[in-house]
Amino acid sequence: MNPDTVATALTEHGYLPDDGLATAVFLAMSLRRPLLLEGEAGVGKTELAKVLATWTGGELIRLQCYEGIDAAQAVYDWDYARQLLHLRAAEAIGATAGRSADALEAELYHERFLIKRALLLAIEHREGPPPVLLIDEVDRADDEFEAYLLEVLSDFQITVPELGVYRTDRPPLVILTSNRTRDVHDALKRRCLYHWVEHPGFDREVAIVRLRVPEVSESLARQVSAAVEAMRDMKLYKPPGVAETIDWAAALGRLGVAQLDERSVATTLGAVLKYREDHQRVEQHGIADIVKQAFDRGLLHG
Repeated sequence: MNPDTVATALTEHGYLPDDGLATAVFLAMSLRRPLLLEGEAGVGKTELAKVLATWTGGELIRLQCYEGIDAAQAVYDWDYARQLLHLRAAEAIGATAGRSADALEAELYHERFLIKRALLLAIEHREGPPPVLLIDEVDRADDEFEAYLLEVLSDFQITVPELGVYRTDRPPLVILTSNRTRDVHDALKRRCLYHWVEHPGFDREVAIVRLRVPEVSESLARQVSAAVEAMRDMKLYKPPGVAETIDWAAALGRLGVAQLDERSVATTLGAVLKYREDHQRVEQHGIADIVKQAFDRGLLHG
């Protein structure tokens, strides 16, 4: 395997990477290193992990990070309701008579009462290809969780005090994503390979639309990609990502639109822009100007 075969395999599964990203994925797989992907929302960071799971056949295990996330949500927790029911059932049939508190407690902290969350599931995995562990939006987690994550990714082992140590010699393929709402700490970055995911250039975005929405004509794919490119230059509150370009092309295709015009743009703008302020900015700029830019840009590259 080499970066070219990675690029080919990803493309065959619906994801068109550039050379830098294909190389980063190849290195992450061959060196067994986590890959940290940073970039604006909508550039395809999360989608890459999904496609990698489809390609490799590994289970996709997703950990969505958020402020305040801790081990109970990310690693494991105990099913207290089941433990309580078990204890009451044991009392009802007299199974607790003559048993010490330590013996009863040991029975309650059995693996069948353990709720395994994403990190433990990824490390405990035994059969089939290694899973793809997606740690999404790690920049939303706090410093304490990030420090814990660094420890787990360094050793690929987790200690459950009541049961012992879970470890693996077949680590998952780990993809971390960040929208850079804050900087990820240097210690975690050093543990990972790193790649900044850019919005694609015009030609690659056209190719992505053609790959993901094959029913759309090449001329419409060019016009849509050019219109999105123009919107990204408007300093919008939330510039559209590749996902929105694909959604917009699919929506236009479903409506039977053969080429952009002011009406089709105005009526489908909600597929590509998700904030009212951005709609207003585009309308103030002039939808007719966007249509003209889309045609000019599309023809220039036709």
